Amino acid sequence: MDDNTIFSRKQNNGVSSSPEVQPPPQNPPLPNQPQAQSGQEFTGEFVIAPSPSAQSEPVQAQKQADNPSQQKSFLSAKPDFSTSGASIFKPGQQSSSNGKHSSFLPSLIIKTLLGIVVVIAIAFFLLRFAPSFFSNVTKTKSENVTLTYWGLWEDAGVMQSITSDFQRQNPTIKISYEKKDIKQYRESLVTRIQNGSGPDIFRFHNTWLPQLANVLLPLSTDAIRKDDFKKWFYPVMQTDLTRSGAIYGIPLQVDTLSLFVNTDALQAAGVQPPTTWEDFTKTARILTVKNQDGKIQTAGAAMGTFDNITHAPDIISLLLVQNGANINDLSSTSKNASDSLDFYTSFAKGDATVWDDTLDPSYLAFAKGNLAMYFGYSWDVFTIKAINPQLNFQVVSVPHLQDRTMTIASYWSEGVSVKSKHQKEAMLFMKFLSQKDVAQRLYVEEAKKRLFGEPYARVDLADLLKTNALVYPFVSQAKDARSSFFAGNTFDNGLNEQMNGYLGNAVRSILSNTSPQSAVDTLAKGVNQILSRY
Repeated sequence: MDDNTIFSRKQNNGVSSSPEVQPPPQNPPLPNQPQAQSGQEFTGEFVIAPSPSAQSEPVQAQKQADNPSQQKSFLSAKPDFSTSGASIFKPGQQSSSNGKHSSFLPSLIIKTLLGIVVVIAIAFFLLRFAPSFFSNVTKTKSENVTLTYWGLWEDAGVMQSITSDFQRQNPTIKISYEKKDIKQYRESLVTRIQNGSGPDIFRFHNTWLPQLANVLLPLSTDAIRKDDFKKWFYPVMQTDLTRSGAIYGIPLQVDTLSLFVNTDALQAAGVQPPTTWEDFTKTARILTVKNQDGKIQTAGAAMGTFDNITHAPDIISLLLVQNGANINDLSSTSKNASDSLDFYTSFAKGDATVWDDTLDPSYLAFAKGNLAMYFGYSWDVFTIKAINPQLNFQVVSVPHLQDRTMTIASYWSEGVSVKSKHQKEAMLFMKFLSQKDVAQRLYVEEAKKRLFGEPYARVDLADLLKTNALVYPFVSQAKDARSSFFAGNTFDNGLNEQMNGYLGNAVRSILSNTSPQSAVDTLAKGVNQILSRY
């Protein structure tokens, strides 16, 4: 059978001069002192101290004062301080021959007094205001900031080594990490951020951006540049975490839907892990064991129903994207979508069923050894190992159509609250989280607690996981991964849950003999209604 037709045989695939300024007289007169021509006495009002050789000069001065024609203008008179019979200095004072001391002394006194006043003013300012001023400057420079960081999966002990490294590099910033319960996490996150009591940094699912548009802060170029984001992280992350050119998250891990196979069951049947959907269908039927009443004892694959299949929304999304359906607008590709749902439900219909709704949840059935092939994510490894440490299984890439090797990505990212009071510091922490060496240290710390850490989100670290057969398939498929709003186990009580509700109804209706096309028509209307809210 042609791989391209496994879902359907009909697949659609200026200057002016200034007046001359006269130079000032060499010996300017003292304030309020009248001037006189050489050989004349002063006619001012102050008293001239007499000398022994000039007893008659007061009478002479009075005569001159009585004759206006002999008086000189006050402004035009020039002082002659060399006159032997007069001195403005008190007896016992020595006068300068050129009169410089007469003008310098008062000026010196005035300048000295002004200098004292200025010094006193400066001293007052320093004593009164400087201590608080410099105290505020010092406080601003050394003020400690605490960033609240909400996580989901990792214990505080695992994150401690990473946050401690950041704090050593940035001693004024403290990271307060809190591990939250996934149940009602999204609603609590949004409510707390909106009322101002939320975290500065938090974890969110890759499909939640439409729901968190009002609380997520775009990352600054100081946190990460667009070229670096494109170079360091997978294409699906560039699609999921950017809007209108802005980046909203730094992913610390990636996870992709993969195929888990029971190694012992496949070896007993002499088959290999399937790589195409045609092979998958054949292998599932070969591996299915029924009792004499037709009841399934060992299921070949968990496909066909909805409520007891772990990751059913993700598995159906896988079929939709590989078959060319537009998940965000199913009505535009309704034939591709209906063929995908018809193929999916075929595993639980008719005489050739390999799964039914009476069986255990698929993760549990696989862990017990009652299911040969199971679709899951990296963290399912820990769940299965915890239930049955002795189970022999391997993880491989999902089956695909020819030249359609994509799978579904479901991962978590770190973001910054739009209400954070310390956005600059938060951006600095986001930059720290994006670094290659930080991702490696975080993986090492996680691997101390379990079989392996979260698969690297950075493209340049994928090869470090090649030697780990259980984890490498989750990163090796990331380059071709797509995301879907039909996503299970996000516990968002919002977009994902609403979309999954319509999808589950579509599957159940087909199992109840509604035509796949009619089921898709109803599904498409529901999807459009939900997406129109965001």
